[in-house]
Amino acid sequence: MFHNIVLAGLMALAAALPATAETIRHAQGEIEIPDVPQQVLVYDLASLDNLDALGVPVAGAPGGLAMPGHLQGYAAAIGTVFEPDMEAVAAMAPDLIVVGGRSGPKHADLSRIAPTIDLTLPRQDYIAGLRDNLITLGRIFGREDAAAEQIAALDADIAALNAQAADAGRVLVVLTTGGRMSTHGPGSRFGVMFDEMGFTPAVTGTDTGTHGQAISHEFIMETNPDWLFVVDRDAAIGREGQSAQQFLDNPLVRSTTAWERGQVVYLDPMAWYLVGGGVQALRTGIAQLGAALAGD
Repeated sequence: MFHNIVLAGLMALAAALPATAETIRHAQGEIEIPDVPQQVLVYDLASLDNLDALGVPVAGAPGGLAMPGHLQGYAAAIGTVFEPDMEAVAAMAPDLIVVGGRSGPKHADLSRIAPTIDLTLPRQDYIAGLRDNLITLGRIFGREDAAAEQIAALDADIAALNAQAADAGRVLVVLTTGGRMSTHGPGSRFGVMFDEMGFTPAVTGTDTGTHGQAISHEFIMETNPDWLFVVDRDAAIGREGQSAQQFLDNPLVRSTTAWERGQVVYLDPMAWYLVGGGVQALRTGIAQLGAALAGD
């Protein structure tokens, strides 16, 4: 009887104590999270995609951007990735805010309201960074098994694409916007295609800055890639104007091997430009590339 009373008392005491705090390292430092967050706000679409993949409820997401279909159900009542609505954030009393990428610079401001982590992906070791982010979110929300499943599926997709990419030939990645275009090679914002997915770049030594290297139709003709992968930024952000298909339908581009062989691939603009770094978006992008290489 005495032992039962003691046991019951210990159990009651344990229930009253806070859960063991998780020390979370992120792009702008580290933070302790004492319990599983219940009211979560997200200003990074890649993190929103990852949380959705892990089945974690999100109370608020940014407005001002088009959303891919699987993320359209999330509320957009907390401002934009560039300009958070601080009053709305405070009113929602979050116990965790997630920023990353475009919203990373707002980390300090949002940290004054609630615990905030920055899950900006490194440009180098992009896939490793994505895995780390999934593991981090899995730890925070007690979804470690779900995170492991997502990582395993992603790794399998990448391995399969590497096998296809090995014999694909030379690839040029082009981003179009507002009647201009740029190319993005190894080490760039789309460098994951070369650095980790196994594609052979049609040209090396290009500018690896955020905006890539400005190019012309003549550049594409002279480079003469076997494959041309195209990201239409205007389509991603909902800007009206000439589409990438129209812009590239040019005698110089039509003379390339890629065009003549029907190997110009217009990539899912939301998956690559807006939600890059989200596991579901990346797997969508990988599936599209694999299907193109297979001739589907």
